[in-house]
Amino acid sequence: MRIGILGYGNLGRGVECAVAQNDDMELVGVFTRRAPGSVKTVSGVPVFHADELANMQDQVDVLILCGGSATDLPEQTPEYAKLFNVVDSFDTHAKIPEHFAKVDASAQAAGKTAVISVGWDPGMFSLNRLYANAILRDGNDYTFWGKGVSQGHSDAVRRISGVKNAKQYTIPVDAALASVRACENPQLSTRQKHTRECFVVPEEGADLERIEAQIKNMPNYFADYDTTVHFISEEELLRDHAGIPHGGFVLRTGRTGKDGEHNHVIEYSLKLDSNPEFTACVLAAYARAAYRMNQRGMSGCKTVFDVAPADLSPLSGEEMRAQLL
Repeated sequence: MRIGILGYGNLGRGVECAVAQNDDMELVGVFTRRAPGSVKTVSGVPVFHADELANMQDQVDVLILCGGSATDLPEQTPEYAKLFNVVDSFDTHAKIPEHFAKVDASAQAAGKTAVISVGWDPGMFSLNRLYANAILRDGNDYTFWGKGVSQGHSDAVRRISGVKNAKQYTIPVDAALASVRACENPQLSTRQKHTRECFVVPEEGADLERIEAQIKNMPNYFADYDTTVHFISEEELLRDHAGIPHGGFVLRTGRTGKDGEHNHVIEYSLKLDSNPEFTACVLAAYARAAYRMNQRGMSGCKTVFDVAPADLSPLSGEEMRAQLL
């Protein structure tokens, strides 16, 4: 299947590498809103301006959208679903129903297949929440994120006056995680589940007390968490915090038996050296599924809940039954 990539940041570069690991995929090109000549790809694949996509419908089987969820994907996914089978990583959880409706209208009208909100959360974590909830009906769900870099929170810190650069880590509280695993079924507040740690490079002469106070009291980002702020040099940031690791845990604890006397724990965890590269691998697998589903005449918007596991794998049914079942 022939793959196109729209957007060439960390995620787009990750998709380029992921496609190269799949023998049944060929990367047609990278599409960008920048001047194509200013973009150098890892594999040397051609770079086109995004405006050229409209003329390449017969050359791209699935377009993987690698823009951001804040402003790019809400516009791009419905628009390009009119022309291509598409996959995106839209991750603004509260707005997924709205995004789904817009994309579904476009894809249905065009006879295309669009798979949205693909990644690890939403995505792999979503699937594991569903599986666990379906199996242990009498129970409780818990999701912990980290330890890892939150790109949105890091950006929020960088926007504070006097901050030159910054990285923010989300960290699960060990005691809370241990309580869940022990089937104590705790009722956990936001503050009890995660802490936040910031590594900040201040501008010369900046008021450090003001910056720390602004971070710790920032609504929607830090005010509800115990937050630690470290001021470091640019050299330290580049040396010790250059990567984009992440991960986390999805757990469901449940009870079975006549009187609920038996406890069970379902746990799925991820530990990722590179958040965007792992997300890119998930996108590639769902691009395969989108192509296959469209080949069978399935159109409209889908999520990970609507995709059969077999459609993700390059293996045949016989190979899956022999090797994985």
